[in-house]
Amino acid sequence: MIRARCRGVRLAAWLIPAALLGTVVPAVAHHSGAGVDRTRTVTVSGLVKDFRWTNPHSWIDLEVTDASGTKAVWSVEMNPPPYLVRAGWKSSTLKPGDTVSVTLNPIRTGEPGGIFVSVTLADGRVLGGRAGGPAAAPAPASVPGGGKP
Repeated sequence: MIRARCRGVRLAAWLIPAALLGTVVPAVAHHSGAGVDRTRTVTVSGLVKDFRWTNPHSWIDLEVTDASGTKAVWSVEMNPPPYLVRAGWKSSTLKPGDTVSVTLNPIRTGEPGGIFVSVTLADGRVLGGRAGGPAAAPAPASVPGGGKP
């Protein structure tokens, strides 16, 4: 009888921390948006280098050439595919080599990248990241290195 109690206590000693860990990990697993300035938008134009239609976030890598001819790759984090589909996207909407303008909330450090707001395709269509939301945020100020406001 004492052995059975010891096994139960040992089992509880493992199950309780495991259950608590299971509630903490999902909260920690998603990253913070603190590194992005959501009060500003910038628009950059260039060639799509890569478009990744993936969960939990889709991505656009955009090759942007500034006024001096220097190229930089802007990495733009987007919503997951289910949100994009509801906003009119398909996995084939962007292809490497497409010329587009992307409006985004920039990274606070000035690195080339940010969080997606909208894209203007070569044919003039504007797509956002969520159905029913505004296609783009208000016009931003100009970006050093060739970006547009």
